[in-house]
Order: sequence, then structure tokens, then C-alpha cells
Amino acid sequence: MKKILVLFFFVSLFSFSQDKKISQDSIDYYLELASYSAEDKFQIENAIKYSNKAVQFAKKTNNQTKLYDSYYFLGNLYLENSKYDEAIIYFIRCSNFFQINKLVTSKLAKTYYSLGVCYLEKNKAKLSESYFNKSFEIYNNLDISDALQLVNLQKGLTLKANKKYEEALTIFKKIVLQNSEYENSKIEAYYQMSEIYTIQANYSSAYIAVKKALEIAEKGNNSLTKNKILKKLISLSEKNNDYKAANEYLKKILHLKDNYNFNEDSYVLNKKNYDNQLDLVEKLEREKREQIRSIRFSKLISILSIALILILSLLSFSLYKNNKIRNNANRLLEEKNKELTEQKEKAEQASKARAEFLSTVSHELRTPLNAINGITYLLLQEKPKVNQLNYLKSLEFSGNYLLNFINDILEINRLESNTIQVEKIDFNLIELINNIRQSFNEFIQKNNVNFHMDIELNGNEQLIGDPTKLSQILINLINNAIKFTKNGDVWLKVSTVSQEKNLVTLAFEIKDTGIGIPEDKIANIFDSFTQGSVEINRTFGGTGLGLSIVKKIIELLGSDIKLESAQGKGSTFTFDLKFEISTNKTENNSEITEDNFENLKDKKVLLIEDNQINQMITKKMLENKGMICKIIDNGEDAISEMARNDYDLVLMDVHLPGINGTEATEQIRTFNNHTPIIALTAISLNENREMLMSYGMNNVITKPFEPEHFYKVIASYFSS
Repeated sequence: MKKILVLFFFVSLFSFSQDKKISQDSIDYYLELASYSAEDKFQIENAIKYSNKAVQFAKKTNNQTKLYDSYYFLGNLYLENSKYDEAIIYFIRCSNFFQINKLVTSKLAKTYYSLGVCYLEKNKAKLSESYFNKSFEIYNNLDISDALQLVNLQKGLTLKANKKYEEALTIFKKIVLQNSEYENSKIEAYYQMSEIYTIQANYSSAYIAVKKALEIAEKGNNSLTKNKILKKLISLSEKNNDYKAANEYLKKILHLKDNYNFNEDSYVLNKKNYDNQLDLVEKLEREKREQIRSIRFSKLISILSIALILILSLLSFSLYKNNKIRNNANRLLEEKNKELTEQKEKAEQASKARAEFLSTVSHELRTPLNAINGITYLLLQEKPKVNQLNYLKSLEFSGNYLLNFINDILEINRLESNTIQVEKIDFNLIELINNIRQSFNEFIQKNNVNFHMDIELNGNEQLIGDPTKLSQILINLINNAIKFTKNGDVWLKVSTVSQEKNLVTLAFEIKDTGIGIPEDKIANIFDSFTQGSVEINRTFGGTGLGLSIVKKIIELLGSDIKLESAQGKGSTFTFDLKFEISTNKTENNSEITEDNFENLKDKKVLLIEDNQINQMITKKMLENKGMICKIIDNGEDAISEMARNDYDLVLMDVHLPGINGTEATEQIRTFNNHTPIIALTAISLNENREMLMSYGMNNVITKPFEPEHFYKVIASYFSS
């Protein structure tokens, strides 16, 4: 029995070793196929396919070394084809392999060097310099001097791109003084020195440097390098008024072109065409002589021939004139069309620049505003003194006002960029209107307004449409009506206009007895940043964006808004909207309240945030509810941390140095699909919830976040 067990053990061991060897051979086989395909620029897709096959086999057998080789090959493949973002992802995976296994080898130095090249091509000089420095440090510790010279050259190029010319010159001078077999590095270093001296208007030094580059280049056979250097010498010679030298270098360039571009077949073809032309001319001359001889036989024929020639000449002249007039007209039309096209492009660029500017400003303001609102909330939670309470309430009001203004700007940009989509979901119109009415209770009491509601839906309360955009319209119009009406009345009326099968058209009317709008301002009242007058703005406040947003949303929903107003008598806004009638009934889901936040205690939360103020605020808010918070300030460390430890929840800032939040989330999801990841972002014009969720995030919280909403979103992942 023992012999049978021992025999079974050795057979299993042999089978396992054979399977492992076959898998490793498969990895090498696919990498060789990928390398062979990569040599042909038309076989790049096959190279990627075979590389991914190698990755699959490496993962299947847990062969980490071959997995690194496969990732590094893919990174180089994308780098050679100028797909730098994809290359960065695979090089980062390579570096993670070494960091997790705590290995420091020349392969890690190559990986950092490749990352530096990628970021240099993407014009991210600081990141590029960082990775080159890491690569240089490893090569220096490993005492690999030949690689140091290449890394130094790239560091010099990075410093030059960063306009740190003196530091770049120092590095290039070190390269040219070193003894090395790699003459191309010296040539490039001399050439870059010449470029920097030219920028500094030191033309004599620039000329000396590029002359040394030519001396080294002439020892080799790289014509493209010589051509580049000769062009530089011509430029510097002209700047030094040495036109004789410039002419000599020009001759050398022409000589190079003659040696590499001379085409014997082309010359033969031209000679043949030239001979054919001679035959044609001789033939015409013979015909002309025969014609002259025939004219002598008859005077009448001569006269008729001359008359015919005159007529043909007149016709030709007439055709020429007409053709010239037509060409002039066509040229004028082309110039006008070109001017119109340029004006159109300028207008589009100006509109795009305006939208991007407003979006960038509103986006960048959210980060400091998050600090203001967050610190204000934390101070109010700590029971401040009575004499401090008014100051904090004023600060809270100002922060909320500024946040509303920024949100309005961002909403205008989103509407103008045509990126908004209309939703079609079930909602209860009565419930929606009651919630809006409830939110204005305090404002209604403050302005002593009598608020009237008249709703006639004929039993069609349950609808299918976009409740969010309808809420935006009603909130803006009702807010304006209450704001400009003190000690008066405001009406909200909803009535059924028509009903056909499963479609219903509803008429909305918001009426007030407020200050009204002057007749000369009505035509422009829906424009952005427009109010009745400067006095109105100073008295009532506001941004002048609300009505513009309302108009754009209603147009997006396929309708238009009408206004009737008289100064001192109030205003009436009306519009119609179509909805589908729903047969479903929405359930009132109970929201998580303050009492439910008990489930947040002792939960481990990983916060990835690079802004120190936001780190402090968010951590304090989490700890106030009993949660345990750890902070990491970059995407690379976040990936490593999630690979090592378990957390109940991750709060991921989208904009991070190096790997951003979306890339980090995408990589985390390759080994962890269960931990909820919530995005924290000062969302911009080019971002949206669907885009962020596509990377593997579970939810999105927009900065600056409202504390209650912040807690409710987090608590929803721990509720039963």
C-alpha cells in the first residue's frame, strides 16, 4: 500500500512539473509570435492579441516573472505606436510587480525609464523627471554606467522642456565629457546644447556646439542626423552673417540628397518624353509647310483662311475674357467663403473657450469651497459660543450662495455643450410638487407670501418623464416668484391640456404679484447673467442664470416658455410639457436618517485624497460618526494598500497626481470586486456620473458635499 502511495505521489509531481513546463513554453511561444508580429507595422493588432494570450497563461500558472515580461512587452508595443496612456498602464503594472515583491533590478530601472519617456511625450515634465530620477538612482546603485548616459540625456531633455536651461546644460556637458562607445548620445547632447544657446541668443557658443556634433556625426553614416545638424549650422551661420559658410553647408545638404534621392529611371522617363516632344514639333512644321504651299495655289482660299482665323481669334478672345471674368468671380467667392469659414471657426472657438473657461473656473472653485463649507459645518457641530454663531451662520450662507452660483454656471455650460440627456423614469407628480413646496416653507414665511396650489391632473399623477429637470424648472421659477414677492401671493397651477392614449399634455403656470419686469427688459430676461436692473440685483441678489437655465431645459424637453409681466403688477410664466402615463405606482422608500448612522461606527474607510485641507475635513467628518479612517495621497499607493489590506469602504478622489482615481479604481477592480468605491469629485463639464461608474466606482459624491447627503450615501452601503 505504501509503495502504491509513493508511486502515485511521484506520478502527480511529474505531471504537475510537465504542465508547468508546457504553460511556460506556451507563454514563450506567444511572446515570440507577438515579437514577430510587432516587426511588421500592419500586424500590430496580432502582436497585442498574442501578448494578451501570454498574459492569460502567466496568470493561469501564477508565473509572476513571465507576467512582468508580458506586461513590459505590451507597454513597449504601445509606446512604439505612440499610444502613451495604454503604455503607462502596463508599465505601472510592471512597477507594482517589483514593489509588491520588493525587488530592485535593472528591469525596474527600465520600467521607470519607459514611464519617464511616456510622460515626456505627454508633455508632463515633472512626472517625467521624477521617473527618470528613479531610474538613474537604480542604475547608479547597480553601477551600470552605459545606461546612466542615456537616462541623463532624457533628464536633460526634460529639464529643457521645463525651461530649466542652465540645469539642462550642466547635464549635457557631463555627457559630452564622458568616455563612451555611444556616440549618438554625444551628438544629441551637443545638438541640444546648441538649441539652448540659440534660445539664449548666444550664437557663437551655439555654433561651436553644433560644429562638434557634425564632427562626430561625419564618422558615421546617419544621413538624417547630418541633415538636421547641417540645417542648424546654416541657420547659425546666417545669424552670424557668415553667408559663405551657410552656402557651403547648403552644398553638403544637397550632396546628401543627391546621394540618397537620385533616381535613374526617372531620368530615362524624362528623356523619352523630351524625344517625343521633338517628334511632335517636326511633324507640325511639316504640316505648316504643306499648308503654305497649298495657300499659294488659291488666293480665295487664302482670304477665306485668314477670315476664318480672324473669326476664331475673336471667338478665342471672347472666350478668354469670359473665362477671366468667371475666374475672378470664382476667386472672389472663394475668398468670401474662406472669410466666412474663418469667422465661423473663430466664433466656435470663442464659444468653446468661454464654455471651457467657465467650466474650469467653477470646477477649480469647488475644492476651496469644499474646505470653507466643510470647516464651517464642523465648527457648527462643536457648539460654538453665542457670539461666534452669527459669524458661522453668515459664513455658511455665503458658502451655500457661492455653491449655488457655481452650480448654475456649470449647468449652463452642460446645457450649451449638448451633453445632457433626457431621462424617462416613473415618478409621482403630486409627490414631487409637495416636496418642492415643503422645501420653500421657511422662505415663504420669511417673505410673508400666500402660496396657492391648483392641481388638476384627472387621475394622471403617475407619469413617465424626467423628474430632475422638471424639478429644476419649478424650483427656479417658484424661487424667483417668492423672492420678488413680499407680502403678496404666489400661485402654482397645473392643468391637463389634452390626453391621447398613453400621452398627456400638462400646462404649468407660475404667477406672482411681485415687482414685475419692465417692458424693455422682457425680451432679454432669459439671457444668461441678465436681471431687470442693477438696483434689483443689489436689492434681491441672484446670479441672473436661473431663467436662462429654465429656458434651455424646457427647449431640451421639446417645448417653450412664455412670459407676461408688467412693472409693479407681477409676472406669469407658462409652459406645456408632454408625459407618458405610467401604470406603475412608486413606493415611498424611507430615507436613512440621523438615527440610522449608528451602523457607521467602527467601519474602516480608506480615503485617497491629495489635498491636505480636504483630507483633514473628510477625516474629521468620518471620525465624528465613529468610523476609522486611513489617508493615502496618490493612486499608486492606494492600489498597493488595497492589495495588502481589507477595508469596508473606499472614498476615491478622481483627480490625483500620477495615476488618477479612475485608473486606480480600474486596477483595484482587477483583484477586488466587493469593496464599495465612492468617487469624490468637483465634477467638471467633461465628467459625468455614467463615465465615472464605468471604471468600477459604485457611487459619486460631488464636492463640495452636503454633510447629510455625504453620510446617507455612505450609510446606504452598510444598511440592512
